[in-house]
Amino acid sequence: MKKQLFHQFEELYKIVGEKNLLIKEEQMLDYSHDEFPDSRISQVPLAVVKPVNTHQVSEILKWANKANIPVTPRGGGTGLCGGCIPVPGGIVLSLEDMNHIIEIDCDNRMAVVEAGVRLMDFYEAVEKENLFFPPHPGDESATIGGVIATNAGGARAVKYGVVRNFVKGIEVVLPDGEIIQLGGKVLKNSTGYSLLHLMIGSEGTLGIVTKAILNLIPPPKAQMTLIAPFYDLENAIQVVPGLAKAGILPMAVEFIEVETIRVAEDFLKKKWPCQEGKAHLMIILDGTSDDEVLRVAEQIGILCGEFGVRDVFVADTPKKQREILEIRSNIYETIKKYVIEILDIVLPPSAIPGHVNTVHRLSRKHNMWLPTFGHAADGNVHTLPLRAHYLEGKWKEIPEFQWKEIYPRVRKALHDDARKRGGLVSGEHGIGLVKKEYLDGAVGSNVVGKMRLIKKVFDPNGVLNPGKIF
Repeated sequence: MKKQLFHQFEELYKIVGEKNLLIKEEQMLDYSHDEFPDSRISQVPLAVVKPVNTHQVSEILKWANKANIPVTPRGGGTGLCGGCIPVPGGIVLSLEDMNHIIEIDCDNRMAVVEAGVRLMDFYEAVEKENLFFPPHPGDESATIGGVIATNAGGARAVKYGVVRNFVKGIEVVLPDGEIIQLGGKVLKNSTGYSLLHLMIGSEGTLGIVTKAILNLIPPPKAQMTLIAPFYDLENAIQVVPGLAKAGILPMAVEFIEVETIRVAEDFLKKKWPCQEGKAHLMIILDGTSDDEVLRVAEQIGILCGEFGVRDVFVADTPKKQREILEIRSNIYETIKKYVIEILDIVLPPSAIPGHVNTVHRLSRKHNMWLPTFGHAADGNVHTLPLRAHYLEGKWKEIPEFQWKEIYPRVRKALHDDARKRGGLVSGEHGIGLVKKEYLDGAVGSNVVGKMRLIKKVFDPNGVLNPGKIF
């Protein structure tokens, strides 16, 4: 260890040992950023500390409070808005080694897990017990602590809800090192103020979640994926309220514009199963039997036909479903190199066509490609402004000075449009570092003021994940 840093971090060394304390810059580069596409949104910390239990987390925060050193908690680093990026002069507290699945309680259908458990490992363990954890934010290398911190959503939220709906208890270390238990293995809880739900979605600014009790449900017996091609997005979105009126509740309803699909096809060297139309709905059904799912699929086919769809593609085998999901799930990866930012606007679902029309208008006005897709049934719209155009199978970059001048105006216009339509700036990614300038406009300065007061109660010294949310 470097002698000049040893004294400063001697207490951390005593808490976690030299193996779990990183202070060399080359060791810490991976902890300087998340998955936000702009690599300039990064900061190498003074140190990275990797506790292995809740007691160590507590001792680290006690030390940080005493030394007035900012602490940024980190899970899988899969966030998209800079939520785990440290501030200058701060340290990163990584929960990656607190990754044990402590218990899967089949009798109560509850799991007890540490915060560093990755979703992919959790899904596998739960599936072995013939149980199901519905939230699926997309990146399975995300951790349980991370998805709780952001109240992550994903495509299945329309039927099953977001992460908050499945968290029944948490162990939290407060900024001063105090350890508290909130909730438990109970399905109902009206016992005083719900500090449990205050912590969920607080992005690591009020406390660090070290363990969680998660509700599990029986898995669906059958699944089917449908692709419905429409000649405009407005007709596609109008199907969504029709589903509700018919009493149909799919697992997921995604909208994707064909222009975006084509890029993913070229990148993956795979073919999307339906080549018609300009906007597609991908509808995932689940149920108790193949017959039930097929019956619902037939109803959806009739409903889509009322809006000009001639044929609905049916993926009725796991192989076909995987092929479709592979293309849909890799849209971001295919264009990631040129993405400026990933917007996470959430709207009343009926407002999606009007908002996407605004996206198209801005794209034409500023000659900037703005691929847009999202969760049609819950109103979550992801626009990915690009600093390049895709023409005849090749990328043509926009000069840096040009897109840097244009993009701030495009982003402001999209956020303003969302607000006028009753929307908000984040449906599932959180605010983090990159969206905080829009929080006042989204919820009002008086509400942000109350948030600041809550932060002050829990973290009077401001050491825990400073610079995030507001």
